[in-house]
Amino acid sequence: MIADRLKRRKRLILFRHAKSEWPDGVADHERPLSDRGKKAAPVMGVYLQKQKLVPDLALVSTARRAQETWTRTSKALQATVPVVNTRNIYEAEPDKILDVIKSTGPEVRTLIVVGHNPGLEELAKKLMKDPGGETGMRMREKFPTAAIAVLSFEVDSWQDVAPQTGSLDRFVTPKSLG
Repeated sequence: MIADRLKRRKRLILFRHAKSEWPDGVADHERPLSDRGKKAAPVMGVYLQKQKLVPDLALVSTARRAQETWTRTSKALQATVPVVNTRNIYEAEPDKILDVIKSTGPEVRTLIVVGHNPGLEELAKKLMKDPGGETGMRMREKFPTAAIAVLSFEVDSWQDVAPQTGSLDRFVTPKSLG
């Protein structure tokens, strides 16, 4: 029974890009990471590795800051993770991000989405089936740069992920890691 449930479980990691710069004359899509962001991204990768949260697939926004975040994070993971770069999660509404997630094949058990706010934060809130206790309260208060929300779903397919069906397993920020 427990083994059957584990086979069905899907894990979604929503990862807001790390802190970026705001250089004059640079289009939003092309904004690079700040020094703080360059330091935070690998910290989150080490956390994912230590917690055995290595994804089977990464969906990454085409925005430069998201790409740089994933590059630095994935190096710290010490694993090769297939990547799909997609503009469909750049400045996207939660429902559009969910549509991208639902297009993921059922063989992917752990999926990471590297994107932006407010879309990721709103999606996390929408997918949670309950307030998530203290962890949920912290996430609802603020979803800062380089934050990670990990949600689990008792479904066979990403197509079955729907509002209020996920459990918030954890919410981690670089600051909370010390």
